[in-house]
Amino acid sequence: MSTKAFSNKPEQSSAAKLGQRIALAGLLIYVIFAPHSVAASASGVVIAGLGWLVRTVATGSLGLRRSKLDLIIVLSLLWTVASSLLSEEPRISIAKVHASWSVFLFYLARATLNRRSTLVLVGLLILSGSAGALYSAFDLLRGRGVVVESVTTNSPFYQVGIQPGDTIWRVGKRRVYSPGDLDEVIRQQPANTVIPVGIISRGEHVERPMVVSGSSTSGIIGSERNHRFRASGWTRHYQTFAEVMQMIAQLALGLALAHLSNHGMNKYFKLAIVAAAVLTVGLVFTAMRTVILAFVIAASVIAFRSLLPTAKVVFTFALFFVIAFGAVVVWQTRDRNALLLGDPSSSLRMQVARVGLSRIPIHPIFGHGMDAMKLHWSEWGFPGKDVLHLHSTPLQLAFDRGLPMLALWLWMMIAFWWTIARAERSSADRSDTNSYGILLGTLGALTGFLISSLVNYNYGDAEAVMLFWFIVGAALRGRPSWDNSNQGAATEGRPYN
Repeated sequence: MSTKAFSNKPEQSSAAKLGQRIALAGLLIYVIFAPHSVAASASGVVIAGLGWLVRTVATGSLGLRRSKLDLIIVLSLLWTVASSLLSEEPRISIAKVHASWSVFLFYLARATLNRRSTLVLVGLLILSGSAGALYSAFDLLRGRGVVVESVTTNSPFYQVGIQPGDTIWRVGKRRVYSPGDLDEVIRQQPANTVIPVGIISRGEHVERPMVVSGSSTSGIIGSERNHRFRASGWTRHYQTFAEVMQMIAQLALGLALAHLSNHGMNKYFKLAIVAAAVLTVGLVFTAMRTVILAFVIAASVIAFRSLLPTAKVVFTFALFFVIAFGAVVVWQTRDRNALLLGDPSSSLRMQVARVGLSRIPIHPIFGHGMDAMKLHWSEWGFPGKDVLHLHSTPLQLAFDRGLPMLALWLWMMIAFWWTIARAERSSADRSDTNSYGILLGTLGALTGFLISSLVNYNYGDAEAVMLFWFIVGAALRGRPSWDNSNQGAATEGRPYN
């Protein structure tokens, strides 16, 4: 949208500044909670959006300019709506369309951020993510849940298939650490209440619905906590935590590499590399094989784009250590065959992917509809009782929304990668090392996100995709016309000019 001239009326100027401050306060809340809570971070986005609205009303301008990327995004949203209307289950798919709102963060960041605010928010995001990684280490040392020794046949947990050796770590919204905690949660539930139960079985986390029938005890006997689980920080699931850690670690690494390249081992490099190491450890503790590998490949890409030959050799050895450390964590945490992809989880993924792939030709244009598989899981031939997804963003998009949507998504991701790569390359020799580092880190985050998407449906993960849009929007921010400060940012399509 073309920007309009800013009016110099004092009352409008004050309202615009107030709106901008509200927007920045909302984004501050977002980055603090982004690694931990989708509800709290979404609240921050709502506040930021209200601030942007106030500023827009005061200035008569959104503070945005058109770009080539807008067309791809609009076409993707329109195709999502069309596929939902023509879904096998329109009622479910149309209700799912609201999940596409996360792209709002892309435009919000572009419209409200400049160099200084971007650096502050990225720094806070890295700090918050590091806190989550450190908490994961503490969580592993403390132990999680109750390792089940036996379960009575009249226990409400018996119905969900709890076996000796499994770990119950979450009931409803509460984490539990002893049989007493389990008994207390059960007593607090009204009869015939359905609550989710988080279970760790053979290293894998699953969540199953359980009906509480008015029992006064859990019927679980166990005394030990589990110290071999896949870390998830303060989030509910390790996969979400891994995707978020991967992207934030790339931002910290990008800043570290930029300072190393431009200024050597200064204090900013040391701070950023320590943060990157902490975040990487947090990622490895999730034991997500594919995301760890995606991180290593993406880190290699930005390192080879920024470092001198000698530093590249040292960095390569460091990445080999990450791979080795990751292998040890996977071996200790998951099924013994997980490293060779011979575990039940890998086998189930392959079965689900084959069924999904075989059904794409049935609805190749508009797909089956988002979440339609939840009502037709067994009917359509998917294996197992737990309703999952296809564990691949390209495959899931083609299945849910059709092959044209897959083509649009690939077009969009390639366009983003190419735009950010060109901006990063053009900013490498400039004096603004932090801007260069953020672009470099964004390129790494995008690369890792794309590689991981091949075998994970990260584009359907609310926390991960919100962070993706925020990071890319911050990197491609444009200077709003109402901002008369000297802290200029890039015009749209030319980041960091």
